[in-house]
Amino acid sequence: MKTPQIAIIGLGYVGLPLAVAFAKKYPVVGFDINIQRVAQLQAHFDMTLEISNDRLEQVIQPDYKSLTRTQKGLFCTTELEQIRKATIFIVTVPTPVDKNRKPDLTPLYKASETVSKVLKQGDIVIYESTVYPGATEEECVPILEQGSDLIFNRDFFVGYSPERINPGDKKHTVEKILKVTSGSTPEIAEQIDQLYQSVIVAGTFKAASIKVAEAAKVIENSQRDINIAFVNELSKIFNLMDIDTHQVLEAAATKWNFIKFTPGLVGGHCIGVDPYYLAEKAQQLGYTPQIILAGRRLNDSMGPFVAQEMVKKMIAKGIAVKDNKVLVMGITFKEDCPDIRNSRVIDVIQELQSFGLKVDVYDPWASNEEVKREYGIALLSEHTQLATDYQGIMLSVAHKDFADFDFDAITHKPYVLYDVKGMLGVTASDGRL
Repeated sequence: MKTPQIAIIGLGYVGLPLAVAFAKKYPVVGFDINIQRVAQLQAHFDMTLEISNDRLEQVIQPDYKSLTRTQKGLFCTTELEQIRKATIFIVTVPTPVDKNRKPDLTPLYKASETVSKVLKQGDIVIYESTVYPGATEEECVPILEQGSDLIFNRDFFVGYSPERINPGDKKHTVEKILKVTSGSTPEIAEQIDQLYQSVIVAGTFKAASIKVAEAAKVIENSQRDINIAFVNELSKIFNLMDIDTHQVLEAAATKWNFIKFTPGLVGGHCIGVDPYYLAEKAQQLGYTPQIILAGRRLNDSMGPFVAQEMVKKMIAKGIAVKDNKVLVMGITFKEDCPDIRNSRVIDVIQELQSFGLKVDVYDPWASNEEVKREYGIALLSEHTQLATDYQGIMLSVAHKDFADFDFDAITHKPYVLYDVKGMLGVTASDGRL
């Protein structure tokens, strides 16, 4: 096989690390419709913090001609013409849900339309976006055929290799996570598998079909969601019994086959979204999932629950709730990561506000601009902007920055400190899940 020319469609949390990995060996053009994002990457800066500036400086080519000469490296662009020569297109766009928790395939449709405009004889299109089983062949392939006037599995081919990126995780990087691969014919499946094997140190697993690979991905996160829902429900039960859930889990984990999960807010672009994709497909086929949707309902209820628990503890301490000030610390969907997508901290904030509390939000990891655009909230982006009379602190995200925080310096006693993730230990706060 001659050296492939690779185009990565979408340069977010998934696409950029993948592009950088392939750029070690191949010429890669990263395509994104976000002009600011492309400009930042070409200037060796990644706002997601997944790739260091030094690494970008090593791999980024200044222009398309330089990429052609070196035959390896990464050039980022918003110009469709600069991906026309690619022989392999890898789609890594987000697959969110809408306000009704229904799959929103709009980014996937638009990415497929973009690829269809430059698709040629013999090209391969690989999808990495999380979808329900059948979406690649039933939803994406017709768009590729219509826009290119080519015939699937004769003129062009497709594959599916689900992303497994864990935002903020510097240990389990894309090269070190075993990759599931698949293709629309046995020959193409092998070709795709070999392509990923060439850069994935952890190796690959060739699935029996595209649908099997799609299903494997969507159940990975559904399984985690259900397990977290179970411990979240335990936390609600044990709270009524005045038992510390973390102590219970610690004791139970002494059994060799106990699987330890911890309670918390479940958001982000995967665990809080993917189960709805599987549920939607099941419902289309006439089956309403019981466990999957129950788990989602339980996890979606946790934001209001922790807010209500904090309010109860404020009342128990004789603190007036209405018009008092509280501080929510952390709005990203997980610790030590700038990703705010589908963060369920917003549920906590809105529930606290519904009690008449004045809520400030502080998160040194999050972008004030992004939070304002996504949630309509202005962050206190600097430590110096914090007030000194909070009578409630909701430690909603376990950022390392918060571990040694001086809470007394910004509070008016009495106050309540509610530690959602239990990062401070059992005696360091007034409550935790």
